[in-house]
Formats: sequence, C-alpha cells, structure tokens
Amino acid sequence: MPPSSSASTRSRAVSDSDEALLDRPIWSALTTSQKHLAEGGPRALRYPVDMTPFADMADMSAASFAALRDLLSGSQVAALFTPEPVEMPAGFKVVLAETGEQMIGSPADSSLRDAEIVRLSAADVPAMMALTDLTKPGPFALRTHELGTFLGIRVGGELVAMTGERMKPGRFVEMTAVCVHPDYRGRGYAQALLAAVARRIEARGKIPFLHVFSGNASAIALYQRQGMRIRRRLYVTAFMKEG
Repeated sequence: MPPSSSASTRSRAVSDSDEALLDRPIWSALTTSQKHLAEGGPRALRYPVDMTPFADMADMSAASFAALRDLLSGSQVAALFTPEPVEMPAGFKVVLAETGEQMIGSPADSSLRDAEIVRLSAADVPAMMALTDLTKPGPFALRTHELGTFLGIRVGGELVAMTGERMKPGRFVEMTAVCVHPDYRGRGYAQALLAAVARRIEARGKIPFLHVFSGNASAIALYQRQGMRIRRRLYVTAFMKEG
C-alpha cells in the first residue's frame, strides 16, 4: 500500500534547514525537544546512561572530547552518530565503528488480522529487555521506554514484537527497537508496528525517521517498501575510557 497523500504532503513540507538537525541527531535532540534529559555542559552532552548510551559534542575538538570523558565513569560506553568518521584521540578505546543509514518518511499503513497492537508500560520492561536481548535491535536499557511511546504485540501472553520512540531532534521523532521474535517473523508485525508508531508521531505534528545499520539489507528493504527513503549515511562510534 503506498503512503497516503497527506503523509506525502507532510514529507514534502520538510525543508533542508529542518533536516539539517538530523546530521547530528543526538546533539540536536539534547538541545531541543529532549534538553530536559541532557547531562553535561556546553561542550558535551549525553542521555542518562540507564536510558541510552548516546552522547555528542559541540565539535570534535580536544576540549570537547575531554568534556565528554569527564561524563563517563568506569566502563560506561558513549555512542556517537556523526556525519563524518570520528578520529578518536588518545585515552579512549573504540568498541564499535560502523555506518548506519538514516531513513525518513511516513511508513504506509498496515493492518493485522491475527494480533492486536497494545501500548507498553513500565510493567512490560522485563519482557521488553528479554525481546531486545534476543533480537539485538540496538541499545535498550531499563529506562529506554521513558523516551517515548512503545507499542507491542503479544501472542499467548508473550511479547513477540515491539517498536517505539527514542531521539526527538526538533520536529523529528526517531522510531527504534523494531524487533520481532524469530518464531513470529513473516507475519507483518514489524510493518504494522512501524505504521502504528508513525501515526502517533504524525498526530503530534512531528515527522518519523529511523536508523539502521548499513549492512542490514533486509531491514532497509522493508523500510523502503513502507515508503521511507534513505536520507544520508551516518557513522556510529561507540567507545569508553581507556585505562
């Protein structure tokens, strides 16, 4: 099913200056819609570590890296999404260096015949953690669900699929944790959840987007079939203090 005309109109209304916020989505989120969550100062910011390891800096200067280093303790990991590769200075150990595709657009509506989409709450956190541990959609911590609405599908009382909201830079809301239990794939659960989350985002006058690792060809193809487009490639770098 193609995206609705109203959704297409909303997508066309996004200006280049609006989309520029997405070049540094973490910094943009922590200085706009989610600034109440930001920890740090003018040179480096991060989310609370029990929500997500995401952090960013005002620039790539030594002073900014030093400020970010001061925010980390012990074996805590910081993850950056940047438009260019990160040249890591001494004193840090890189634990992940990948590329990801940033996709934007309005996923097409998708209905389900054999399941019901429900809103998840704090009571569902153990089941959400279990599902993300199994499917590895990306970082998911005890308080990630507080970043936005999360929707799920249960079968026989078991949470078998979910999707929700994470970063919120300006007018944009990131869809995240798109995961389906391996025993329940191929039933359209991911498509239906993406559409349901996107409709909630758009009802607030916001624009959905998401990130997917560049090597995940099947997920990229799914999102493109849903009507999303690749906006740009970002560099995902996770690191910790060395020593």
